[in-house]
Amino acid sequence: MAIRWNVSPEIVNIGPLTLRWYGLLFALGFLLGLFMVRRMFRAEKAPEEWLDKAFVYVVVGAVVGARLGHVFFYDWDYYSEHLIDIPQIWKGGLASHGGAIGIILALWIYSRRVSKKSILWILDKVVVPTALAGCFIRLGNLMNSEIYGKPAPEGFPLAFIFEKVDQIPRHPVQLYESISYLIIFIILYLIYWKTDKRNKPGYIFGMFLVLVMGARFFLEYYKHEQGGFEEAINNVLSTGQLLSIPFVLIGLFFVFRPTPNKK
Repeated sequence: MAIRWNVSPEIVNIGPLTLRWYGLLFALGFLLGLFMVRRMFRAEKAPEEWLDKAFVYVVVGAVVGARLGHVFFYDWDYYSEHLIDIPQIWKGGLASHGGAIGIILALWIYSRRVSKKSILWILDKVVVPTALAGCFIRLGNLMNSEIYGKPAPEGFPLAFIFEKVDQIPRHPVQLYESISYLIIFIILYLIYWKTDKRNKPGYIFGMFLVLVMGARFFLEYYKHEQGGFEEAINNVLSTGQLLSIPFVLIGLFFVFRPTPNKK
């Protein structure tokens, strides 16, 4: 009954160059994000040149943060003895929690050096397409047959057999996350364009953290163990769940904190 999944992660090879689904979807997510944030900048009459610089800060922060997050949160035992492998991101290994931290730090620097506005001003915009980018990235993980789920119950109609991994029917948790992030993107998009909540600094950023990291927390129950520091609490919670909790709490603070309803 399970869906047999054996898709090649590569789209095409041209000499030494290889175009992979993951890279294409990753880039597509960022390009769509650039388009959406440009609309927001124009709606608020912000200087266009700020956007180009914000894009660079976000890309660098996301990639560096996601890589270091994987290294330190999930696989430090290996990388502590293979430091030369840390920059080799083409071999795989990116952590979304590290990416979130990297983007926040990068935009903090951006806010001080470029916009001279509160970091919440740019975060409330960037997080909207970031949820959509997360949707595309998880589809990339599906194409790579990575970050797969735990074994599914017998007869489960959505079970996938990732043939590059084993012959066990598993939860396609990449799809669960991808669909969740798409729904969250729609919610954030509507909040920004259809309500006055965009005038409450930090509200959309807080909703992003609550929804994305909350979804991540619950979906971790279906995800195959990825390593990290689960043993710190006797494997009751996974590394992804432990990392999600503070993000959710920070998000709740920004959603419910009393602030003037203006920029």
